[in-house]
Amino acid sequence: MRCRVKICGVTRPEDAVMAAEAGADAIGLVFYPPSRRHVTADQASRIVASLPPMVTAVGLFLDADAEQVRAITSQVGLDLLQFHGAESPAFCERFGYRYMKAIGMAGGDPWSIARDHPGAAGLLLDGHPPGAAGGSGEAFDWGQPLPASHRIIVAGGLRVDNVAEAVKTIRPWGVDCSSGVESAPGIKDRRLVAAFIEEVYRVQRYPGD
Repeated sequence: MRCRVKICGVTRPEDAVMAAEAGADAIGLVFYPPSRRHVTADQASRIVASLPPMVTAVGLFLDADAEQVRAITSQVGLDLLQFHGAESPAFCERFGYRYMKAIGMAGGDPWSIARDHPGAAGLLLDGHPPGAAGGSGEAFDWGQPLPASHRIIVAGGLRVDNVAEAVKTIRPWGVDCSSGVESAPGIKDRRLVAAFIEEVYRVQRYPGD
């Protein structure tokens, strides 16, 4: 199984295109105003419009109200939603989009979230405390038992020098990186993005290395 790659916290069209050309399967857009990687609906629309075909645009929300989510999804051509707060299953499912539910593994309970969100397309496991937005650069314990009922996406603290270990240890459906491939918050570094994606590919080609 090929491990997918999502580059999150994209704030500029040129970074979205660069990530896609480097091999990213998805880019993430943060609709959480306190985040340093927050984008408006207008910014996000320009980013999505720049994407090549067959690259997934993911919108990240944290305890947003339904009107905000609807306003953004009506303007931005998102493919998938990602919820980072205390959103109920009913809330996550009410917009007609497939969604991922994020779990802050610093005190989070992946089993209870998995049980509560059987309709989630996947669980995104991040290193932050429950209810935080992510992007903290903190990893969680990759060796702990994880739910097998969902496709797992690993986030939090991933970098070029450790993503191979995460892929070999967890064998996730995908990995999600934001701060680990940046030159500044929200500004993606071409060299780091390319090296990160190549490392994911390398460890799958040569898992014994």
